[in-house]
Amino acid sequence: MSKRIDLTNKRFGRLVVKEYYGNNSANSNAMWLCQCDCGNKTVVDGVRLRSGITKSCGCLRRDLSSQRVYKNPKFVDYMGRSDQLRDKNGVSLSSISESARNKSGVIGVSYDRQTGKWFARLMIDHKYVLLKSFKTINEAIEARREAEETYLGIKRGIKPKTTERIDV
Repeated sequence: MSKRIDLTNKRFGRLVVKEYYGNNSANSNAMWLCQCDCGNKTVVDGVRLRSGITKSCGCLRRDLSSQRVYKNPKFVDYMGRSDQLRDKNGVSLSSISESARNKSGVIGVSYDRQTGKWFARLMIDHKYVLLKSFKTINEAIEARREAEETYLGIKRGIKPKTTERIDV
């Protein structure tokens, strides 16, 4: 068993070590109660302090992140603009652009394994204008396309599917 290195009153980044707090039960390293420059208190593993891994209570990461955000002019332009999450008609951008998680290949159409049915969905202004189940994928695609045309004015061709089920 090695001798504990006394870190009391030493500074590590924004942290000043106040007192020994016991040993870490997982690895037996000395734990230290530290006071951060922002006023928060935190308990930190001595190895993390001495190696420079932990430099604050977490406020340093928040401050650096905030600085980076304000240095990015495109991000600053979009700050506070909730309209950027929706198009001019109030339709969620996720409703009209395909996600990488989409398994059906059609936006707003998904397969529910529990019921064995296909669902077609379309949400406008936080309300579903289409939320219906179908026996086949082609029926669900057709319903979604009709809703897009009716509510969004989008005309898309229906691509027939060769399979009725997908493995997800």
